[in-house]
Amino acid sequence: MRLSPASRWALRGAVWITLAFIYVPLIMVAIYSFSSSSTLEWPPPGWTLDWFGQALDNTGARQAVLNSAKVALLATAVALLLGTLAAMAVARFRFFGRETISFLVVLPIALPGIVTAIALNSTFTEIFGIDLSLFTVVIGHATFCIVVVYNNVVARLRRTAASFTEASADLGAPPWRTFLSVTLPSMRGAIAAGALLSFALSFDEIVVTTFTIGGAKTLPIWFFENFQRPNQLPEVYVIALFVILLSIIPVYIAHRLSSDPTGGRGGGATAEAQATAMP
Repeated sequence: MRLSPASRWALRGAVWITLAFIYVPLIMVAIYSFSSSSTLEWPPPGWTLDWFGQALDNTGARQAVLNSAKVALLATAVALLLGTLAAMAVARFRFFGRETISFLVVLPIALPGIVTAIALNSTFTEIFGIDLSLFTVVIGHATFCIVVVYNNVVARLRRTAASFTEASADLGAPPWRTFLSVTLPSMRGAIAAGALLSFALSFDEIVVTTFTIGGAKTLPIWFFENFQRPNQLPEVYVIALFVILLSIIPVYIAHRLSSDPTGGRGGGATAEAQATAMP
């Protein structure tokens, strides 16, 4: 499509405005983490690295990071298992109520977080009588992480020809061999992307966490509590900068994996070759 010079400049301007809208607040976090002032001042009166040392010595912040990582890893593991199995059932088999099941699996991500949080809190405390802890947080996070994995995997399977698995079966491969040599390579990129996005989503969740956690604290809750204390603001900005830098890696990897329609470099060709060369 050919665009006039004015249209090209307008599109470029819109792109830069969008990027500024997203990234200027993040840049401000980085600036305040190096500010020598213990309060918010603009422009900063000076620069220092002292807050980084204090943040590293903050035992509450370190424990909150560990709790968030533990919850995110466990919730991602549950989501990978259940989300992948549900995606394979919906994408590869025809049965009564298939579309209804697909709708019900996706629905939790569309519900307001506060509704999910209240429902989970009532279920844990009133129905099952379970004490709130990191275990209940893992279950709560898994409810929406499953959707992320499911959407990635089911989309990849629907774009992958079923003839590969049929060819593998025709050549005498047992189901487990077909899964390991054909099905899994075709969807491994989607699985990895879903896992990374699930981890990131769980790591910064606060609404569901607030209603499903006991005495422990995850990093978002630590942020929320300490941001209201003026003397803690520099450390909050340092930890926030650390999280921003740490989040770039999984998001970038997930983006690269999701943008490859073959499930990884050469994934589609590999699956086809394995299907046709199956002993």
